[in-house]
Amino acid sequence: MKDSAVRIQILKFAFRGLVLGMLFPLFAWILTTIYYNQVFSISTLIQFAFYNPFGWLSNLVPIAAVIMSYNYGKSLILSTLNAQTSYEAEQNKNKKIFEFTEKLRLGDIDAEFDIEQQNDELGQALIMLRNQLRLNREEENQRKKEDNQRNWTTEGLAKFSDLLRQTTDINKLSYLIISNLVKYLNATQGGFYILQQPSNHPPYFELTGSFAYDRKKFCDQRIEWGEGLIGAAALEKSSISLNEVTEGYVQVTSGLGKANPRCILIVPMLINEELQGVIEFASFKNFEPFETEFVEKIAESIASTLASININTRTALLLHESQAQAQTLALQEEEMRRNMNELKEIQSEKAKQSEQFVSFTNSVNHTLIRAEYDTSGILLYANTNFLEKLEYHGSEEVLGKHISIFINKKDKEWFNPIWDKLASGGRHFEGDMKHVTKRGRDLWTMATYTCVRTTTGGVEKVLFIAIDTTQQKKESLDYKGQIDALNNSLIKAELELDGSFINANNNCLATLHYSASEIFGKQFLQLFEANDRLTMKKAWENMLGHIPYHGRAPVRTSGGTVTWLNLTLSAVDDMYGEISKVILIAYDITKQVEVENQIREQTLKLREQEEKLQQSQVELSRKLKEAREEMKLQFREIERVKILNEKTLEGMLDAIVTINGEGKVEFFNKAAEQMWGFEKFEILGKTIEAIVPNEPGLQRDNYIGNYFKTGTMRLINKRIEVFLINSIGEEVNVLLTLSESKYDSEYRLTAFIQNIEVELF
Repeated sequence: MKDSAVRIQILKFAFRGLVLGMLFPLFAWILTTIYYNQVFSISTLIQFAFYNPFGWLSNLVPIAAVIMSYNYGKSLILSTLNAQTSYEAEQNKNKKIFEFTEKLRLGDIDAEFDIEQQNDELGQALIMLRNQLRLNREEENQRKKEDNQRNWTTEGLAKFSDLLRQTTDINKLSYLIISNLVKYLNATQGGFYILQQPSNHPPYFELTGSFAYDRKKFCDQRIEWGEGLIGAAALEKSSISLNEVTEGYVQVTSGLGKANPRCILIVPMLINEELQGVIEFASFKNFEPFETEFVEKIAESIASTLASININTRTALLLHESQAQAQTLALQEEEMRRNMNELKEIQSEKAKQSEQFVSFTNSVNHTLIRAEYDTSGILLYANTNFLEKLEYHGSEEVLGKHISIFINKKDKEWFNPIWDKLASGGRHFEGDMKHVTKRGRDLWTMATYTCVRTTTGGVEKVLFIAIDTTQQKKESLDYKGQIDALNNSLIKAELELDGSFINANNNCLATLHYSASEIFGKQFLQLFEANDRLTMKKAWENMLGHIPYHGRAPVRTSGGTVTWLNLTLSAVDDMYGEISKVILIAYDITKQVEVENQIREQTLKLREQEEKLQQSQVELSRKLKEAREEMKLQFREIERVKILNEKTLEGMLDAIVTINGEGKVEFFNKAAEQMWGFEKFEILGKTIEAIVPNEPGLQRDNYIGNYFKTGTMRLINKRIEVFLINSIGEEVNVLLTLSESKYDSEYRLTAFIQNIEVELF
């Protein structure tokens, strides 16, 4: 509102005050005129206004009203203006807050909000909310970035794990890996270098695969050991990453040639600190740390695969040499042919297994035990499997040791000649070999000792390759023991599907009285009589349906006698689940059947006797019942007499006390309670010391405790004068009579005690 309008509003209030103020003197003039009965005229008005003291006072009222109205109007209008200004400011503030919160709701976390006052808590809270949303978005973006990197790494590891299993050809594998890695990393160039270690020359790196600008780059390149960045990464066994390589930087010699790439990444391929090669990438963009870490993981997997391929290749060569030597020896030594054939089958199986294990990271070292010795028997090399199987913790425990520490003393007699022949260049050894571990345990292996010859034909070293067969050997020995025990204790035979005998053990031949030639081809069902043959034929058909039979039946021996067998028929399946033969296992129960027949006859006789006994038992039960009734009557009479006797003794004037053989009180009548001053329930079941204590001060000749005890035979049925101590410590003179009763092992001692009363006249 403008200042002129404000002044007009204030003047309006002053004018209203003037009008209201003029009414007061007018009413005062009217009232005065009426009071003094004057005529209403201008003269009376002038006289009242200027000459009457009350009129002077009335004239001041309009002035005061104008001043008060002016001040009130000014105050009211200014307060209204202030309120309106505050309202408009609050509206603007709310509008800003609404617009700011609406931007935040729509996702505009970069919106600005100005705080006009320092104490604006709501504004500060909104800014804190915006900052927190910014922080949350940054954290979410960082989390998404990390998740994307992890997913990228995981997918890459899975992808290259599949690629590593696709081929065992080094050249194909090199190009397959480097081309896919360059594409996956969005790099521009890549090189795959394999470490070659010729025996008589220094090692070098051979470029076996390269890829550049989405095309295969055919080139032959060789880098010597320690040359350029490739050699530096190999020596240090750590990755090298160069970013922002400019034209003015030093000359960089890498496997991709002499150039100044902007970004270079070189990663050695290591497995168990053993170098297999190096991979190199060049790119126009920087390599991120997660990309470098990913390439290092892939390099480790590649190194593991290369190591497996190299080991498999060397193993295949060794196996090929072993097979060739085995064929030569088979022609010269006929007696070893069977062992050689078995070893060829095992070696063929090992060759198949080695091909299957190409896709795994560690193949040969997880399957074969391998070691190398010099001609004197000193261990030169042992792989991890060798150490684990022989229970050594590290190669330092065995390297330089003689082979004799791995051979049991009992086995050295036959092993030493074999080793002497090997050391002198003789034929190799193949077969079962038993070693002794560090802890003294037996390790059975299918072993091959082969001479590694020099170019001149001499023996350079002896190679040992083996497979752990300890468990199979133990199981084989256990199975053999079980089979021997079965053949020694049971009847066992093998049958064709048509029921003809293939084989039978000695127990079977002895039981059926056949020789091996006589029983061969004989039909199983011919051993049974006509009545049992139908049953066994049905059992045979069920058994061919994989339902085993177990039962007993009589068979006719070669001599015509009948022998009872408890037999079991079981089908044996081949590898296709089809029945190949039938196993018969039985044991002779002829004596058992004879005993059962005898028992059956005796049982019939016993049943007849049992019936007679049952009749006698009925009569005996009747008599026993009558005897029990009679005994009950006698017991009742005895109990009645006992109760009468106890009541009679209870009512006697003399004190009566009964103890058993253990000295415990069994009877204590009323007179005894009065004499000692004890209640019956306090004494019954207690020892006699409860009423006749054995205290040192009471040990006098006429003390009752000296007489009232077991073993006083000389005092039985005699009356003597003694004294006792009652419950209040008084001495009481009494006459004591002892009575003894004994029945079997039970003993009772009863005391009749009469109080001596002294009468004074």
